[in-house]
Amino acid sequence: MKRLSGIFALIALSSFLCLAADDVVTAVHGTVTKVDEATKTVVVKTADGTEHTVHFVAKTTVHGTEVGAKDTFKGVKEGSEVVVHYTAKGAEKTAVEVDHVGKDGLKATEGTVSAIDRGAKTIAVKTADGTVETFKMADHAAVDAGKGVGKGTEKAAKVTVYYTESAGKKIAHFFENH
Repeated sequence: MKRLSGIFALIALSSFLCLAADDVVTAVHGTVTKVDEATKTVVVKTADGTEHTVHFVAKTTVHGTEVGAKDTFKGVKEGSEVVVHYTAKGAEKTAVEVDHVGKDGLKATEGTVSAIDRGAKTIAVKTADGTVETFKMADHAAVDAGKGVGKGTEKAAKVTVYYTESAGKKIAHFFENH
């Protein structure tokens, strides 16, 4: 009987540890169509017309907006083009990171993937003019490339790479397939 109780305890612990694993982070690119201060949510509409309601929390990080923005949404406003990295529990999406696209935010380069080095966390993209740009992948971008986010981050895929520049290096934050 003790052996059976021990086995059940081990199964319960294993199940708990599986549930306690890191939440999966998903990304979406679109335009903010609504900001709701009361519910601390924003609605992001993607190019295909899908709307995603995402909750902001105290830990939500925002890049590329006004420095020092202290409002609930840290400078994210209606009409902002953004990439939102979020976790989901059921139908509720919680923003982990929001990257503003455009002036003072993420820049974009379009091209064809010519190489991915998952060990070095780099991706090379050949642009329309024939130049090859190499990007260091941010941790979440490396995970996305590893999972094949957008099902096209493999060699020869046409992508838009959204990136920042730091210390002369281009840091890829998000990939979007064409």
